[in-house]
Amino acid sequence: MVDTGLADIVVTPSAAERVRFLIDGEGNPALMLRLSVQGGGCSGFSYGITLDADLQPGDSMFESNGVRVVVDDVSLDLLKGTEVDFVEDLSGSSFVLRNPNAASTCGCGSSFSI
Repeated sequence: MVDTGLADIVVTPSAAERVRFLIDGEGNPALMLRLSVQGGGCSGFSYGITLDADLQPGDSMFESNGVRVVVDDVSLDLLKGTEVDFVEDLSGSSFVLRNPNAASTCGCGSSFSI
């Protein structure tokens, strides 16, 4: 499903720039940012962030800051309203997900609980 309304996922300008850089590096303009949630991690759920060129049955697609974002229906319920950012600091660089649905997150920020 393609959602042409307001995006449930927001990609910051910094994250959009990094995603475009990664897509350009892969040389495949059909790639989209796929976000997912899996069971596991130190807080109960863990985030998945990949590049994917294919839509699967049950996927929703949004566009934010020129980046196409794909999320499966199960993950979408857990990720609604999430902001995807890319930060660089003294400890390195990484994507950061700010999820308003998370009751708590682990120290590394890659897992959460609801």
